[in-house]
Amino acid sequence: MYTDAIDLPDHSRFDVDLAIIGSGPAGITLARAFANRSTQVCLIEAGGLAYDARVQSLYEGESAGIPYPIAGNRMRLFGGSSNHWGGFCRPLDPIDFEKRDWVPFSGWPFGIEELMPYYEPASVLVEIAPGRFNDKTYWEHATGETIPDPVTGRMQLRYTHFSPPTRFGQRYGDDLKRAANVRVLYNANVTNIASLQEGRAVQQLDIRTLTGLSHSVRARIYVLATGGLENARTLLLSNKSVPAGLGNQHDLVGRFFMEHPHLSGFGEIVVADLRRRPRAFTRRVEADGRAATAAFNPSEAFLRERRLLNATFLAGEAGPYYGYTRSDWAKAPLHMDMLRAARPFLADGSGPVDSARPDLLGEWLGLGCACEQVPNPDSRVTLAGERDLLGLPKIRLDWRLTEQDRRSVVEHMRSLAMEYGALGIGRMLLGVEDDGQWPAEVTGGAHHMGTTRMHDDPKQGVVDRNCRVHGVDNLYVAGSSVFTTGGAANPTLTVVALALRLADHLKTRLG
Repeated sequence: MYTDAIDLPDHSRFDVDLAIIGSGPAGITLARAFANRSTQVCLIEAGGLAYDARVQSLYEGESAGIPYPIAGNRMRLFGGSSNHWGGFCRPLDPIDFEKRDWVPFSGWPFGIEELMPYYEPASVLVEIAPGRFNDKTYWEHATGETIPDPVTGRMQLRYTHFSPPTRFGQRYGDDLKRAANVRVLYNANVTNIASLQEGRAVQQLDIRTLTGLSHSVRARIYVLATGGLENARTLLLSNKSVPAGLGNQHDLVGRFFMEHPHLSGFGEIVVADLRRRPRAFTRRVEADGRAATAAFNPSEAFLRERRLLNATFLAGEAGPYYGYTRSDWAKAPLHMDMLRAARPFLADGSGPVDSARPDLLGEWLGLGCACEQVPNPDSRVTLAGERDLLGLPKIRLDWRLTEQDRRSVVEHMRSLAMEYGALGIGRMLLGVEDDGQWPAEVTGGAHHMGTTRMHDDPKQGVVDRNCRVHGVDNLYVAGSSVFTTGGAANPTLTVVALALRLADHLKTRLG
């Protein structure tokens, strides 16, 4: 059942078993897991069924650290930010869950084996090919090409799948509409999670509409699933019973904001002999009706040896790479001397592949990277002084990176250059100097993680291993805000896997 909060009589109230705040991938996955059961569910969405600029403006806020588009990379409507999701899917790596002595504040409460049973059904929900993320034999058979193994010991191959991408609201909205026990309440902004007993239990959700109506939802169990930024903001706003904010007794809500620093233009590769370059290295290949591509990731042994953070590198075809004619070599930049060695000759070395274009150096590959960020308590979400259309303090984000982050990025770029050269595929020109400075422009991947981090110790995390807010009996958090560390994989697949795991836990509590 779909209900527009704007059409309800003022001060309407709903009493249910499970209230889920947010209808992105985590919220819809949870609601769908309870569909057609005896549990009464209310899925609450702040936006409507279609994009509305006025509603979207409620996501605006203040960027106090590295410049960040706070509103631009989130979507406030049914389906959440899956409405503009790029579809990249890969699980976290086993090392990402470990407590690493060179990564401060690392260590999830459990290892990857806890999530492995959920990655497969999560893969079904995001509509990707079977989870052959590490199976080179499968991809060689699917593409009909030999895929060389990395040879330097620094890198390993992982396969990133691409969801169609799945728009969760469009794809699963009808499932929820048909479920007699699920109510989707939209245009409903949760302005306060009202608690009793000094925050030890949630009593109800206070809801307001942009038209001035006030409603409430009462439940046995509540789940906050509004994304890595808004989860923290909502807890901080819920400060009527607990002045510091709900779950914030140790000043941890909003801290440890993590992104995947993305750098573009940091390097380029010239591939001299295209026969040495498998298609999966530079383009999406089809298998089982879905698409995937090979990604270079640092090997666990190399990460341990050099005490580095994780990373992912993808390459894409950017077109032919032309150099200078013979008469122009004297005027060429110094790096062209290096690239001349990559000139594409025939297999017997008798001449250039394209005799009509002797200045052809080869195929030009563009590169992109996503790197792990060390958990940093000073990288955080707080409340701003400016207020939104509902009269609530806006979000203030202070995204910070460290020298440890930068050092890992530079080291992995060098490793990638070594790997391409050692494989005999091409030559890589690095465009980032190891001068102790970040490039002028560092962006994120809209991967908002860590602001309600998971830890068994309430002095080190906001939620426990079951995603329950420490000290609050009936409040849980879903989504990437619970990540203890971010790894270097896009988070959506893990978000869905964690939501499925949380659903199993809640079923034991709700019966």
